[in-house]
Amino acid sequence: MTVRVLVVDDHTMVRLGLVGLIATTDDLEVVGEAANGVEAVAKAAELEPDVVLMDLQMPEMDGVRATREIVSAGRSQVLVLTSFSDTERIVDVLDAGAVGYLLKDTDPEELLEAVRSVSRGDSPLHPRVARQLLTSRTRGRSAGGDLTARELEVLELVRQGLANKQIARRLGISERTVKAHLTSVFSSIGVMDRTGAALWAQRHRDQQEL
Repeated sequence: MTVRVLVVDDHTMVRLGLVGLIATTDDLEVVGEAANGVEAVAKAAELEPDVVLMDLQMPEMDGVRATREIVSAGRSQVLVLTSFSDTERIVDVLDAGAVGYLLKDTDPEELLEAVRSVSRGDSPLHPRVARQLLTSRTRGRSAGGDLTARELEVLELVRQGLANKQIARRLGISERTVKAHLTSVFSSIGVMDRTGAALWAQRHRDQQEL
């Protein structure tokens, strides 16, 4: 089955290069282009592509906001392709619902395979991005294994009995991101499932109230 792709980038030469690259394949097809976030949201709603290849730094509406609107409104998956690898941008756009994050120095064949993998439900990350996330997590925690602020939010909602889909809606992030946070939480506090996490959260909450 052909994977339908929307290419979003404010640089014409970059868009042309991506369109030309995708045209060399038999299983990927460019169904539209957008030069900014506003156009991206509109064309994603109109065309319903399988994958949106999303730049981040754009006029009128940036890629983070565009990603959030596309993910919340339709069935398209967003794969980020950008020059930026700072932790804040990475976390923001993944929280907005992007399922993958690549840098523009990615090998062309790896980029094409990443688009395919996104359509299959996978979450490709550029090695430098993955390393940045791991480094950030290490710095953000004390030796005692403290949770990040976002993980604490997710854990509190688990304690309240909310399902992953409800947590995602409450926090404005994707269900996939909620699952990723929970996996990290389970590992950090030494439990196997959400029931154990809820009990852990309740116990520590009670201790704080004493």
